[in-house]
Amino acid sequence: MGLANLNPLNPESSPSSGPDKDLLELTLKACQLARSAASAAADAIATGGPDLYEHVFHAEQELDRIDMEMDDALVFAISNSTVKQARELLACMKYVLDLERIGDLLSSFCSRASAIRERIDQADIETFIKMATVLEHMLSEAEKALATRDLNAAIQVLRSDSEMDRLYHLLCLRHLEEIPGGTAPSRQESVQVLFMAQALERAGDHAKNLGEEVCHCVSGRSVRHVMRSQDKSYEQLFLDWLREKQKGKL
Repeated sequence: MGLANLNPLNPESSPSSGPDKDLLELTLKACQLARSAASAAADAIATGGPDLYEHVFHAEQELDRIDMEMDDALVFAISNSTVKQARELLACMKYVLDLERIGDLLSSFCSRASAIRERIDQADIETFIKMATVLEHMLSEAEKALATRDLNAAIQVLRSDSEMDRLYHLLCLRHLEEIPGGTAPSRQESVQVLFMAQALERAGDHAKNLGEEVCHCVSGRSVRHVMRSQDKSYEQLFLDWLREKQKGKL
């Protein structure tokens, strides 16, 4: 069951009445930069193209610049806003903070990849490509979620994080446990590979924060705040809460 009929928004919550237009556009530009960097990182580890690494490094610098620009502009924007607009402006600020961190992590990943890619096992390269592709998808959905207040897109971001974690743990097992009959990678290469995997996994965590921020901004409730049981995932608990709200039980 989708969220189309579960959206608790009223007309005042539409994107047209959202935060300062310039800052919203700046935040969406940061989403696009991070998504482009994730795509370039996937292509870079696949092909080793120097121009792809440079693309990631440039995106990271632009995200730093946007972070500083947002920091300077936000004080003045909030001082002339309503409470609701201030909340949405703060959501943009949190978005940019996480996106800037994602840019740093992708830059770190590519710095290591450019140095040791030729010595990385093909199985690891394939896993890295999958992780970077999942991250790109999460960032695409996060951009859509913010631009249109789309809870479906926000929930997709949350769900994709489990796949990122699965791939990360698979790669860790490959390097931390001895596989019978397999060729063990060198200790030095394993350390570098694990640092690269950790960078992508942490980038996924920051992307998940974006989905959670949209859930909070749209519904007024945090995903974590509706958790009543350890048996369900955050996204399922949030869906349950929205269904209850739609029925008028909350």
